[in-house]
Amino acid sequence: MKTNGAAGGYRPRHGEGGFEWDLGPYAGSYLGPDAEEGGGLRRRPYQQWRVHPMLDPYDVPVREARDSAEHPETVPVAVLFDVTGSMRDVPAQLRERLTRLLPALRAHVAHPMVLFGAIGDATCDRAPLQVGRFAADDRGAERDLDAILLEGGGGGQMSESYELALYFLARHTALDSRERHGKRGVAFLIGDELPYPFVKGHEVAGVFGEPLVKDIRLDTVLRDAGALWDVHFVIPGGALYAGDHSVGGFWRELLGDRVFDLSDVSKVCELITEVVANRVMCAEATACAGKAEATACG
Repeated sequence: MKTNGAAGGYRPRHGEGGFEWDLGPYAGSYLGPDAEEGGGLRRRPYQQWRVHPMLDPYDVPVREARDSAEHPETVPVAVLFDVTGSMRDVPAQLRERLTRLLPALRAHVAHPMVLFGAIGDATCDRAPLQVGRFAADDRGAERDLDAILLEGGGGGQMSESYELALYFLARHTALDSRERHGKRGVAFLIGDELPYPFVKGHEVAGVFGEPLVKDIRLDTVLRDAGALWDVHFVIPGGALYAGDHSVGGFWRELLGDRVFDLSDVSKVCELITEVVANRVMCAEATACAGKAEATACG
């Protein structure tokens, strides 16, 4: 069990036995400027904190990235970042920086749509998973970012519920890019710890409001998410475990070259934009090569 320290942690609960979470670096913002974020929940007692209704995945069938007359061939991008205590002040930096992501993407990619979300720990947090909607406009994206609760929790096990984020991507997103054009979306999980080895049925019931008869292995849910998404993992500088080789090694074994060490969090939009633009160019090149081959064969 992680005890109180620079990144927050558990401390003895006075007079009641057991432990309670110490907000650590988040405590200063409990009634400060960040208090209005996440729907103003930070002004309330911790026991009243919860996922903002706009971001609650409970009983939500899917988040959709659909084409339209204005956006005939959408490029879906999902960014979900860890908001637990080990991330220190990185989540606040990310929320501020990511307001610039859609404009950055539009400068390099036609018709991007962005979904923002946040990852906690389903074993103990009030808001273990928060997921917005796909937005093609800055106002919609910023609205969801503002609603994210920076809980600063986590269970102190050097693991967070990244596997639930993968479950969401696999089973609760619908992409015209995949269904109509055969192109995967581009997803980024940002964090500094490990996932749990299984998607657990009781956590799916609590977070999504749906039955899951059998727990799902991590490699299985990653494979399912990979059918719709190119999944990447970003380890941000400034987080508690950013330099831990076991974390980077685990994710690289799982995702290969789709893992990035981001020493300067202020460059998060540049990193995401570069990766997305490269993926789009590769997909277009592959499509062109396929057409050329078909023409030659014809």
